[in-house]
Amino acid sequence: MKGVAIIGCGFIGQKRAKHLGSSKLLACVDHVIEKANALASQHPGCKAYTDWHEVMQRPDIDIIIVSTLHSTLAEISHAAAKAGKHVLIEKPAARKSQELDLVIAAAKDTGALVRVGFNHRYHRAFRKACELVNAGELGELMFIRARYGHGGRVGYDKEWRAQPELSGGGELIDQGVHLIDLARLFLGDFTDIQGYAHTYFWDMPVDDNGFLLLKTAEKKLAHLHASCTEWKNTFSFEIYGQKGKIDINGLGGSYGVERISFYKMSASMGPPETFIWEYPMADDSWEFEFNEFLEDIKQSRQPKAGLFDAQAALRIVEEIYRISAI
Repeated sequence: MKGVAIIGCGFIGQKRAKHLGSSKLLACVDHVIEKANALASQHPGCKAYTDWHEVMQRPDIDIIIVSTLHSTLAEISHAAAKAGKHVLIEKPAARKSQELDLVIAAAKDTGALVRVGFNHRYHRAFRKACELVNAGELGELMFIRARYGHGGRVGYDKEWRAQPELSGGGELIDQGVHLIDLARLFLGDFTDIQGYAHTYFWDMPVDDNGFLLLKTAEKKLAHLHASCTEWKNTFSFEIYGQKGKIDINGLGGSYGVERISFYKMSASMGPPETFIWEYPMADDSWEFEFNEFLEDIKQSRQPKAGLFDAQAALRIVEEIYRISAI
């Protein structure tokens, strides 16, 4: 059984604590002690801290989950990897891609495994999509079209996400990195990066919309849009191949029931054969992802959705911000 520490006991830290598989939560860290105490009290034998340095040398802690603000993700993960702890670091893993260089170096030195929390890869619909794509059902992939957005809330522009020194950017680095990561998962690395990020509505110095046109060396293309002026929460991800199309809609909750549709082209073309899978049950991506990490550790294998994936996504974000002068 692996011992776990969670650093950052907000919404995501609390969610992670519910999906630890066969491991045991031993430490909760938050600069607000009430948050750390509240989470620790739900797990017998778990201790609360306000200083994350205190858990780094505990020999009974094998895994550290870092779910803090973007501004401290890389710093804490570097310390954890340097201490030889395996790390699950929440997306986007840093404010800038360069911040991850020290984390990569420390993990290489100690053999620590680092997984980045791109949990959308593990939604049931995306697991099914990978199954279909890997089985060749879509044939050669051509392009992806995707949208991800929400409408914010009263005071959204006064929250930490609106402060670039804490967040590293706006909607593009927040939800947009999920779209980038998923597009890379299916199409591979992007060599041609175009797009635009801008603030249209919210009174804040970071973007509320990001538009991307990404192209691989083989001319496969991803057309992506991340928005916090969507008003009605939306998730749509379409994968186009030469033999068919996958259409994923919804993520559960306010985004609607998670559904994947597969449209299989017939030899005579015309209306495709249609297959639909719906997942109205609770989202199991967090549990599935963490179990994958436990298996990574057991097999001493490098995690899929690792630091190099995070760096690749962040470099795309940085290029769009450069183009847009943000």
